[in-house]
Amino acid sequence: AIKGMLPHLARDEQFTKMFIDEAKMASLLSHANISQIYELGNHNGRLYLVMEFISGHDLRHILKTSNKLGLRIPFPVVAYIISRAAEGLDFAHRKRSPDGRPLNLVHRDVSPQNILMSFEGEVKVVDFGIAKAEQRATETQAGVLKGKFAYMAPEQVRGVEVDHRSDIYALGIVLHELLTGTKLFRGQSDLSVLEKVRQPNILAIRDAVPNAPPEFDLVLRRALSV
Repeated sequence: AIKGMLPHLARDEQFTKMFIDEAKMASLLSHANISQIYELGNHNGRLYLVMEFISGHDLRHILKTSNKLGLRIPFPVVAYIISRAAEGLDFAHRKRSPDGRPLNLVHRDVSPQNILMSFEGEVKVVDFGIAKAEQRATETQAGVLKGKFAYMAPEQVRGVEVDHRSDIYALGIVLHELLTGTKLFRGQSDLSVLEKVRQPNILAIRDAVPNAPPEFDLVLRRALSV
C-alpha cells in the first residue's frame, strides 16, 4: 500500500518534516501487530511511504457490518482483537532507538479505523502518523488537538501532557464499543462529545451487556480509569 503526500502539502515544510518523521519512526516498529513501513521515497517532489498491505477491513467497517446484520461480535473474538492490538501498542510503547534511548512513543489516535483485521485473522495497528515521541523533529502546536475526539483520554482533551496510558484508555473505548456495538461517547456536536470525554461517566459493562464475561469489566475499569 502506498501512502502519498497531497501536492499542496508537499509545499509545506512543516508537513514534509512530519511525514519524514513518521517514516523514520514507524520503520523501527517491526512487530506482528503493527503495519510495517518498507520504504520512504520521493517521486517528482512528492514524498511517499510504501507500507504493508492488509487484505481485510478495519474495525469501523466490521462494527458497521455487524450492526447492520443485527449481530454482535463474539466475546472470544473481541478478546482476541483487543489483546493483539494491545501487544502491538505495548511493543511501540517500550521501543528504544538504536542507541538505546526510550522513544517514549504514544500513538494518540487509537480508534476502530486504525485497527485492521485481515481475512486470515491478523490484527494490525496502523497509522502512527500523529504519534508523539521525544526524538521527533517536529512539535505539535500548543492548543491543537490531534486524534479523534470520541477516542481521547480526558487528559488529552484537557491539554495535559499524555503518555502511553492515553493509548490504553483509547483501546478501552474501542473494547467497550466492540462489546456494546455503539460508541461510548456520543453527541450532537464535537463540543458535546468533548464535554463527555472531559468528564466521563462510564457505567459498568455488565449494565450494558449483561451476559458479558466479568473479566471484561475488570479490564475496562483499569483501562478507562482517569
